[in-house]
Amino acid sequence: MPITFRKSFRIFPGVRLNVNRKSLSLTVGSKGGHRTWSTTGRRTTSTDLPGPFGYRHTDTRD
Repeated sequence: MPITFRKSFRIFPGVRLNVNRKSLSLTVGSKGGHRTWSTTGRRTTSTDLPGPFGYRHTDTRD
């Protein structure tokens, strides 16, 4: 079983700093929708819709 590390810190209401072994990321938003920027170049937008629906889009830096 691999050893994993992940920790999330709440900086302000609606703003989180996420730390893992390979990168840092900053998440802004709430449960309904949020935007995440990572030091690896990944940018993710997520939105929850009523019912079993949701939207998630990830861009990566080339």
